[in-house]
Amino acid sequence: MFLYLSKLLPLFFYPLGLASVSLIVALVTLWKRPRIAAIAISLSLILLLVCSNGWVAKSLVRSLEWQNIPADLIPNAEAIVVLGGATKSAIWPRPTVDLSEPGDRVIYAAQLYRQKKAPIIILSGGRIDWRGSGSPESADMAAILTSIGIPAEVIIQEPLSLNTYENAVNVRKILEYRGIKQVLLVTSAMHMPRSLKIFQRQGIDVIPAPTDFLVSQGELQEITSTPKAAILNLLPDSNNLNQFTSALKEYIGSFIYSLRGWI
Repeated sequence: MFLYLSKLLPLFFYPLGLASVSLIVALVTLWKRPRIAAIAISLSLILLLVCSNGWVAKSLVRSLEWQNIPADLIPNAEAIVVLGGATKSAIWPRPTVDLSEPGDRVIYAAQLYRQKKAPIIILSGGRIDWRGSGSPESADMAAILTSIGIPAEVIIQEPLSLNTYENAVNVRKILEYRGIKQVLLVTSAMHMPRSLKIFQRQGIDVIPAPTDFLVSQGELQEITSTPKAAILNLLPDSNNLNQFTSALKEYIGSFIYSLRGWI
């Protein structure tokens, strides 16, 4: 039930969901209480305009992504842990497993392995049955890794986790069983601050290895590069709205996880 509510309830706190609720209120109150309807419409408009412009969205994303950038070369460890959420199962019409937007996690893990940063790769992630069918994410990631030449014998799958907390709990059991003390944690840069705290709370000696950066220094400079760029980044953009929402999800997730004592 917690898993379902964690996906449902925050919709009313995200810009698009909150704007939709506000517009429904406006529609219901339009004839009898036009003042309330006008306030609701104004709220929806402000939400969409503010949350979908590049200045706000990229600043919020950067506040998460730039927290755990390695100062030097990433050190060696005993294992590479990769969190799920990076693949789409090979279900018709897909001929094979596809990488989703966070798919950089899988590719980066392969690069770290080839750089001999760790001798094994632990893939953690199941698949929520009511959010689409398919193989566990760990199996999908393993399929991608083996297809690009990573030996199957160095891959360990953890297919039961349905959220980041379960990732940490289940990976800790694998580490304890194998006597592994220190790992490299690979996940999206925006997801890293919450993931790092959860793994550390489980007593795991974890080194952050973030990837899948949505905001780079170049993109921030582009916003203010010219007056035209500065103006264009004030205009509504669906990609900016998506990035803002993703960052907001992480902050809400951290708050909820802290209430539950998971971080």
